[in-house]
Amino acid sequence: MSIYEFATSLTNRNKQIIFMLFDGLLVPVALFISVVLSGSLPESTQGVVSLAMIGAILTASAMAVSHGLGLTRIKLNAYELQGIMRTATFSGILALAGYLLNIGYGWPVKGEAFLIFAMAMIILGVSGRLLMRQILIRIYRSGSRQVRVLIYGAGQTGQQLAAALRTDRTVKPVAFVDDNPRLQSLVVSGLPVYSAAKIQELIIKNSVDRVVLAMPSSSQPVQSRIAHRLRLSGCEVHSLPSFASLISTGEIGSRVSPVSLTDLLGRNNLERELPTVSDSYTGRRILITGAGGSIGSELCRQLIACKPEALVLLDHSELALYTIAKEFEALAVGIRIIPVLGSVNDRATVEECLRQNEVEVVLHAAAYKHVGLVEMNELAGLENNVFGTKVLAEASRDYGVDRFILVSSDKAVRPTNVMGASKRLAELIVQDLSTRSEKTRFSMVRFGNVLGSSGSVIPLFEEQIARGGPVTLTHGEVTRYFMTISEAARLVLLAGSFARGGDLFVLDMGDPVPIKKLARQMIEGSGLTVMDKKHPDGDIEIVEIGLRPGEKLHEELLISQDMLTTPHQKIMRAKEGYLSEIEMANALRDLRKAIGSRDAAAARAVVARWVEQYDADLNGNAKIS
Repeated sequence: MSIYEFATSLTNRNKQIIFMLFDGLLVPVALFISVVLSGSLPESTQGVVSLAMIGAILTASAMAVSHGLGLTRIKLNAYELQGIMRTATFSGILALAGYLLNIGYGWPVKGEAFLIFAMAMIILGVSGRLLMRQILIRIYRSGSRQVRVLIYGAGQTGQQLAAALRTDRTVKPVAFVDDNPRLQSLVVSGLPVYSAAKIQELIIKNSVDRVVLAMPSSSQPVQSRIAHRLRLSGCEVHSLPSFASLISTGEIGSRVSPVSLTDLLGRNNLERELPTVSDSYTGRRILITGAGGSIGSELCRQLIACKPEALVLLDHSELALYTIAKEFEALAVGIRIIPVLGSVNDRATVEECLRQNEVEVVLHAAAYKHVGLVEMNELAGLENNVFGTKVLAEASRDYGVDRFILVSSDKAVRPTNVMGASKRLAELIVQDLSTRSEKTRFSMVRFGNVLGSSGSVIPLFEEQIARGGPVTLTHGEVTRYFMTISEAARLVLLAGSFARGGDLFVLDMGDPVPIKKLARQMIEGSGLTVMDKKHPDGDIEIVEIGLRPGEKLHEELLISQDMLTTPHQKIMRAKEGYLSEIEMANALRDLRKAIGSRDAAAARAVVARWVEQYDADLNGNAKIS
């Protein structure tokens, strides 16, 4: 067995026994030193015997007192000021006991010997444990691979980091790098300090795995530029805030407050204002399409609290489906989780899924929703969003599903892009089927942008701010409606509980949010400043790059202003026109023919003919006023 294996195999009980024996063995050594230094070696045999008895009693007492004071339970890595104070108390108790024993045995040695004894015990006890700690750290480090760290910044934060890592067995700081020439070539906290010009040489020479930026006083853009340069060397780069700023208030450090949700939405969070919907889904068998996506996964999480009988998760992404099914294995106690890998365009898969699981409720969240991608891949977007909805809705009607809820988008209103037009066509399909369905209650729910969902502007801005900017806007006057993922999911579930057939539900989302204002709030909420003409020394610049194909300046939630009430004041039921059965059949026939022949221009022409107020030319260029 190697020394490393022996050290790591010791139990807590074994370690306590070793420390007790160590503290006990200190007594005869310290007693001998104190007797010699005080010049009181006993000359008679009786004196020697008495001194031996005192030593034996103190040795046994030392082990008991050490255990009683908790010295044996202090880890070597944590043996700092507290351990030294306990060692001093331990030594004082033993010195006093020795002095009393010396009186009892007739003064075999001088009384001042026990003052020296106390000092010797403190020195031996502290130095012995510190030595053992260094030996143990070397043993541990020899038995496991260490992450070698280069610390960029030899100021207070860097020194605190070096001190914290000094006793870590898995991470080893190798040196400091600092831009301050007064610190270069000095030794700080036991580590040499080098200039930034030598950083590549240091990384290679010391086999550095990670560089930590311990320079919280530097601005975020400066740190981002340094980090980008260092990542080219193949090292991981991490940024460390000051230790004081993590917990302090007032003068010591500033706490960067994130942008509040209320500021981003322009209104209070509606989630608490929306009622619960448990009764409509308890004990039901529910199919969620696009279950691995942002909305689909949140729908699943909220449905679990409703205690359905089964959740059928349909998604064409293997990774997304695996991730969401894995998450619910532990959460959905008593609920059957049935992952189905497939597309809503596959009629056989959809019908088998509905039939085998006797689905009662369908929540259709599967869609291609990224405007730019769908604009460049219009045939795929139309086939998935339009015909996928048709396949699923018709199968739901044929197999007697009780409720079908389509997740739609504000981009379906007077669309200027294929994605929005495809969602409007999906709405028209659902509206058409609702007029001819005897059992299935079809409904739709339409909302704006969802904060934090894949492809939303918030993660993009966060990434750009983290890189040091610039933050890019398509247009300075762009506005959008925003809601949280939890609000969106709750609205979908409420729509299902309110539905009577053919309903289109819209959430009162307050006023639209100017995207430029949102970008500014996010920059300032990160503790940075906006760089513009008035503030040329700011940290992050906001740059306008021009509207993308199919993008609107302002989104809308309603085609018509005719509204009906619902059981909740924040949810409205819209009254909008729809196509007749013959018109719908002709539109889908022409669209299927265009997709089959891979004719994008023909597909856009079909959309322009049948989607009311579709405002784009046949080449896909949005008409923006």
